[in-house]
Amino acid sequence: MTRTECSAVEIGLNAAIVSVHNDEPVVLVVREPAGDGSGSIESLPSGPFSPVEHRTLEIGLRSWVREQTGLDFGYVEQLYTFGDRGRHALADDRDPHVVSIGYLALTYIESIEELQRGSWRSWYHFFPWEDWRRGRPGILDDVIMPRLKSWAAMPQLRPAPSRPLLREDRLRMCFGVDNSSWDEEKVLERYEILYEAGLIDEARRDRPEFAAANEDAVELGAPMAFDHRRILATAISRVRAKIKYRPVIFELMPREFTLFELQKTVEAILGPHLHKQNFRRLVESAGLVEPTGEMKTRTGGRPAKLFRFRREVLLERPAPGVRVKPGRG
Repeated sequence: MTRTECSAVEIGLNAAIVSVHNDEPVVLVVREPAGDGSGSIESLPSGPFSPVEHRTLEIGLRSWVREQTGLDFGYVEQLYTFGDRGRHALADDRDPHVVSIGYLALTYIESIEELQRGSWRSWYHFFPWEDWRRGRPGILDDVIMPRLKSWAAMPQLRPAPSRPLLREDRLRMCFGVDNSSWDEEKVLERYEILYEAGLIDEARRDRPEFAAANEDAVELGAPMAFDHRRILATAISRVRAKIKYRPVIFELMPREFTLFELQKTVEAILGPHLHKQNFRRLVESAGLVEPTGEMKTRTGGRPAKLFRFRREVLLERPAPGVRVKPGRG
């Protein structure tokens, strides 16, 4: 192998395309052949960037998504560049190293059946411990925390970068244990700890020593190809933080909606349940919405007022987001 072959780098484009359907946060996935020849595995829409065919990275991303799923989306922003060695490694590791640029896209869908290819999958299918809409998920205390506490007490299997916090402190900060609060934005940090502890399929796939050390391994959420679940975790962290200071939640809403529908969409994204009256006061007092003058008839209930996003708020202040504080009620 020549020096040039060893240093070859390919730029990949990956899209975490998020929507909400029936009060469930969904992400667009396609199926890829599994690297071990065992069938196929779900992945994010992706493809290589071609400077000849694609004038910009975003044009290349939209082209690949359209080709793989037939979907055109609106709002998009760049997430992060993922370049860890071993992410796309094959036998003998002779292929070019892949550096992926991840993107977050938000879109409104009326039906999950409108895709030409691919499918919409709840992001809690991949991260079940992030869904707090019905209280603290049982998988945390029944499955995850006993294993993480055992891991925290074990010596490291291999040299690792020095960290300013002990493992026990990281668990306390990220998983809301020992009377610590749960931070819904730390999705990526929780995923990274589970990976480091060898408790998720991608870690056991990438680092064989984890498979040997976890004989009672259980599936913690569905795995994804390559490091696409890490990219998705980054996307969830970003959108959970961003809806608090930018009105991006309305990218996921129809043009007209009830405040109850808006609350359910925010809850779907953040995870925890929100206090109904506090949420309504916050949204209305922030000037984010305005009434349309129309009503929506709900089955088995009273008609509800319809609202729309008040776009003038973008000119009135720099950070017009839904500044909710998850809580009970």
